[in-house]
Amino acid sequence: MPGQVTTTNKNINNTNVRNNTGNRNTKQRVDNHNHEQDMSKIPTADGIPIPQILAGPPSNPDPDDAKKPEKAKDLTKESPSRFSLKITAGFWRSLQCIGMSLHFLANPRPPNPTFTRSIKSTISYKKGNIQLHFYTPKKYNEGKKAGKKYPAVVNFHGGGFTLGNATDDARFARFVLEKCDAIFVSVDYRLAPDFPFPIAVDDGADAILYLVNNADEFGIDPQRLATSGFSAGGNIAITSPMRLTSHLKTLSSPPREHKIRAIATWYPITDYTLSRAERRASSIRPDQTIPHTLTQLFDAAYLFPADLNLANPFLSPSKASDQVLKESIPEHVIFYTCEWDMLLKEGQEFADRLKSKPIGKNVRYKMIPEVPHGWDKSPDPVRPAAMSEELYGECCAALKEILKAD
Repeated sequence: MPGQVTTTNKNINNTNVRNNTGNRNTKQRVDNHNHEQDMSKIPTADGIPIPQILAGPPSNPDPDDAKKPEKAKDLTKESPSRFSLKITAGFWRSLQCIGMSLHFLANPRPPNPTFTRSIKSTISYKKGNIQLHFYTPKKYNEGKKAGKKYPAVVNFHGGGFTLGNATDDARFARFVLEKCDAIFVSVDYRLAPDFPFPIAVDDGADAILYLVNNADEFGIDPQRLATSGFSAGGNIAITSPMRLTSHLKTLSSPPREHKIRAIATWYPITDYTLSRAERRASSIRPDQTIPHTLTQLFDAAYLFPADLNLANPFLSPSKASDQVLKESIPEHVIFYTCEWDMLLKEGQEFADRLKSKPIGKNVRYKMIPEVPHGWDKSPDPVRPAAMSEELYGECCAALKEILKAD
């Protein structure tokens, strides 16, 4: 019958549409998978694509690498002059600027800072200025005028203490603003080689102290603070509360009451008493670890002078005493590591130690499978790095719960 023929043809056509749609969806998934595989063929570090020609040859085995490094000179050995390091750092900063520009192109676009402040350092032996970039939630001005007090997340960017900018973590900032309804303050701490250890950590502590002392101006609740950071910034997110605790003991009068409730640290370096060769040997994908050329620059630039003690707890927080960690680390720690990262093992061990007695912190730890260090800063203009937005959202959901008003 004509009606039956029409119905049959319609069913066939609908089936073809579903099949074609399914084929397109399958092809899209395959294309996405292939795209992600292609992006992972070239190692990246903090948004910088590292072609093999720039990565340089792998370091040759050195009998001294079997020894436990104790001083900076044990890691940096015959390092270039400070001037040469400055020139090399400038070259890599230029490459990173290109990589991060591509990183920011993918939709959804990250926000720009709402405003900035320049503050003077007070803790560091080397005086100077520190730039703070403020990202604020929707209706921030209206809320502040009405007397609302916002939680604040103080963030530190990555780059081996040598590269990077406070705006590098703007994609993460978007999630903090939207999910936590919090102010995101990203710190442009001063960079090596001009400003080696401990200046970055001192600047981090200074930034927190400034926000505590000026909380009313910015509509911040000083009882609801957190730190966050990525890579080197993940180290500062841990060590700046430690440094601040130490600094406050030297003051004749205490600052206003405040509370750092949480640390959110992403693939941090926590133990400089490990050599880079030892770290690479522990990685299941040494081809995906940060290239020797960059790690050599980072270590030589930041670890200065030559007799610097690598077990200093503000450099290697895993070497801090149980008492120091119990006293100065916030109650909650959100800890992420990357499976292909040379920093995986030390991160796992430090997270385990923080949650174990006698320290006993509430640690939410996750190892992200099949990704290299800094994978979320992939210089991909097409889409955000795989899993990055999901994990940013997960992290901020935990922060929201921790930072909620009492």
